[in-house]
Amino acid sequence: MALFLPVSGAALRAGALEVVVLGGHLLLYPSGVRQEKVAAAPPATRPPVLLLHGFTDNRSVFVLLRRALGADGLRHVEAYNYSPFTRDLRVTARHLARRVEELRERTGQERVDLVGHSLGGLIGRYYVQRLGGDTLVRTLVTLGTPHCGTRAAPFMNAHPLVRQMRPGSEVLAELAEPAPGCATRCVAFWSRFDRVMSPAEAARIEHPDLLAENVQVTGIGHLALPAHPAVIAAVRRTLDGPVPAAVASTETAAVA
Repeated sequence: MALFLPVSGAALRAGALEVVVLGGHLLLYPSGVRQEKVAAAPPATRPPVLLLHGFTDNRSVFVLLRRALGADGLRHVEAYNYSPFTRDLRVTARHLARRVEELRERTGQERVDLVGHSLGGLIGRYYVQRLGGDTLVRTLVTLGTPHCGTRAAPFMNAHPLVRQMRPGSEVLAELAEPAPGCATRCVAFWSRFDRVMSPAEAARIEHPDLLAENVQVTGIGHLALPAHPAVIAAVRRTLDGPVPAAVASTETAAVA
């Protein structure tokens, strides 16, 4: 059973948590500017995980999540910094395709898992759904990703990436097209306290052809999604558990 705080109290706590997370992330941000050095991957029994950050961000946002996912030594975890000069997420999705192939070769694993925060989740989904990545990606987890487009921050429309995240964009129209046989399990975490998603439900995956689950979290804002202990634990359970043979587009129990 999910625990929901009264709206006013939960909203206040979520806002305060966003401020704390933002402060910590600003301190860590310089450490994640450079692309991490690719190291030899030790033997692992689970598929490797590639982490994809959001708009104007970098791999430092995943410090806690990365540590948790790799804690038991059963999976190799890496973070991918795409170019800060990216103007088209479709180009970045093609770069991601090459990185996935390279990661598979180094780890000896047939398939990988992707975890994307915000725009990173949309890049991962485009690769899976439009570039044939579903044959190589076992599970795609998205955290606060504008699958249906967001209307937040209209003053940023000048940036082409932001325009691609708007409802009705060409990219979102492509993702709405039929995707029969897409083999990747998609799990979207979303929150009503995510102020970057407008409306909040925009972070849900709504597509009849995708093996999709939507997991609602409560009391957590956009910046805290990749750093909150409850979400981190839920993401780890998602990647640890068996993949259902078929998953209808459903809403799972909320994460409190």
